[in-house]
Amino acid sequence: MQYQNINMGASKTDHFTDQQNAIAMLCKALGHPARIAIIEYLLKVETCICGDIVNELPLAQPTVSQHLKELKNAGIIKGEIEGNSICYCIEPQSLNAIQAFLGDIFNRKAKSNCC
Repeated sequence: MQYQNINMGASKTDHFTDQQNAIAMLCKALGHPARIAIIEYLLKVETCICGDIVNELPLAQPTVSQHLKELKNAGIIKGEIEGNSICYCIEPQSLNAIQAFLGDIFNRKAKSNCC
């Protein structure tokens, strides 16, 4: 049997810096209104929440769990097991990274003389 040497090439993310990939992952995780609602709720209550998130959203529990998983995988929230449930809270470092990135964009735009 003859094998071809196929160069699969670099993945699309290999062409960007670690910081660019990290910010893109954070922004992608925030790219759904349910996830924005979860973040707003966690910021409002200013504490770790164990089961109340499902009651705050017009979504089924499995759907909320999937959104929480996406936010956790991106590092935007933390989840710690307490008894039979998982308590979620904001991961401040990830929000600081998003704030710094967006702040830089707005600062550069304010200084730009472009159209």
